[in-house]
Amino acid sequence: MRSLEYSTIKVRTLILIYSLLCFLTIIFSRNFFIETLDGNIPDRLHLIVFFTIPVVLLVVLGIFIFQVFADFFHRRPGSKFNIRLLTNFTIIVIFSITPATIMATTAINQIIIFWHNIDTPAGNSAANSFAAEYFSLHRERFYNIINNYNYTNPMPIEITSVQVFRLSATADKSAAGGQNETWTEISFTGNETFHLSSPPIHETGFPARELPRDHATIRYVHRSPNNIIHVFSYNLGDDFDRRKAAIENQIEHFERISDIRTNIRPLLIYYYVVFFLPTLLMTVIIAISLTRRITNPIVELTEAIQRVAAGNFSIQILTRRDDELGILIRSFNSMVQDLEKSREALVRSEKISIWQNMAQQLAHEIKNPLTPIKLSAERVLRRWRNDPENIGAIIESSMMAIIQETEGLSTLLNEFRTLSKPMEPSNSLTLLHEPVEELINTYTNSFPAVKFDIEHLQTNIMVKIDKNRLSQILTNLIINAIDAMNGSGLIELRTDLVKKREVCYCRISVKDSGKGIDKKENRLVFTPYFTTKESGTGLGLPIVERIVNDHNGTIWFDSAEGVGTTFYIDLPVELKENV
Repeated sequence: MRSLEYSTIKVRTLILIYSLLCFLTIIFSRNFFIETLDGNIPDRLHLIVFFTIPVVLLVVLGIFIFQVFADFFHRRPGSKFNIRLLTNFTIIVIFSITPATIMATTAINQIIIFWHNIDTPAGNSAANSFAAEYFSLHRERFYNIINNYNYTNPMPIEITSVQVFRLSATADKSAAGGQNETWTEISFTGNETFHLSSPPIHETGFPARELPRDHATIRYVHRSPNNIIHVFSYNLGDDFDRRKAAIENQIEHFERISDIRTNIRPLLIYYYVVFFLPTLLMTVIIAISLTRRITNPIVELTEAIQRVAAGNFSIQILTRRDDELGILIRSFNSMVQDLEKSREALVRSEKISIWQNMAQQLAHEIKNPLTPIKLSAERVLRRWRNDPENIGAIIESSMMAIIQETEGLSTLLNEFRTLSKPMEPSNSLTLLHEPVEELINTYTNSFPAVKFDIEHLQTNIMVKIDKNRLSQILTNLIINAIDAMNGSGLIELRTDLVKKREVCYCRISVKDSGKGIDKKENRLVFTPYFTTKESGTGLGLPIVERIVNDHNGTIWFDSAEGVGTTFYIDLPVELKENV
């Protein structure tokens, strides 16, 4: 019998795929959130790639569910138990995920509401205004200091450095005031951190701040009429640019939040479909496989018990399980082996009893014809002694009686010899319809009130048995059917192809419309010398059973009193094409 471990491999494979899917979910979900921080749904290519896994899993789950319900509607063993387990699993899953789903939905809704309540533009405007006001305040202060500064006085403490440049005497006069002017540093006072290699601009005013040159610094350039440039530097503080960068970074985040919140629901739906749905589908698929892993051993065990009940004691269930089901299956195998041994012992005992009964019955059957033979011989002898002249009047009848009884004994002994001697199975092939048609022609002429139905008799089947043996089988069954119908009725012959344990058989059925067999006599039908006929020997059906068994076939019957009897014979076959 096939092993029960095939479903375990599937479950292990599914669990491996599930683990890989979870790993990929962790990796890709992180990339997904990073890529979608701008609030946009991924492009079509990403949609195709991400939705491939859910679609494939949906197809696999659909196939699994179809198989489960197909088994249920076709009433296959274990299908109801599968449905019940899946129903219970579904209820447990629903009860488990409902609170978490409600909490997650509520939390997401609250987050969405919170995000929508954030006034991002106002926050951005306030931050920019704060930075601009701070910068403007210090710039105005710086400008006031410079306006009040007398170049002959010492440098004010608020000014970090003063650097003086003079236009070079070799500069091109035609380029005066242009970008090709050459300036030479003539003095520097203050912190060397704020030292410049050249003036930031060549005209009076505030130069645009450039980082990192003007880090935490405001500069002012004053150009005198004699082409002298004073560059004043004012320190805003080391944290000014860092804080300004932080404000700009937060403003950028706020802008992203503003973009994301408009698409938050589609993004969440997309996320659940791409990452959460596959794990849920895999969970259901694994659940279906696990239910089959549980129910398959039970189904196999049920089928095996049914086969044992039908008389098959050679069945064994293969399993490597170490759980309670494995112990149960091994106990069942051990029980079947014990039953087989007990059955074999019982069969041996029955065979001995049968042979004893056969010997007694044979002695009885032989003794019965000896009495009329003896009486006929004594009658001839007595007439010969007392009235030899008139012996001719009785000699013919007496001799005929002796001959008839002797032929009966010969037939009895021939049938007994056929039943008792070893029979070599024939390797020849016989086209089934040929002996059937010959027998039908014979009995149609002899019993015109008997009708034969061979509509379902296939003509291209060759059975592995000698033609004479097949004719002997069919002759016995047809004669018994005619006798059961008292010479009038319908006999149906039918053939069907069946497969048992990878071997193809032809199932021959002979059905009559007779009186049927008494239930009390069912177990005696194939017993030698059992007969309900007045002139029967009781060896016909036992011989048929012997021939069938010796050709690797089986024979049995179904009968209902008042309806009729059907005998079934399974013989190995070989199909013949174009017959």
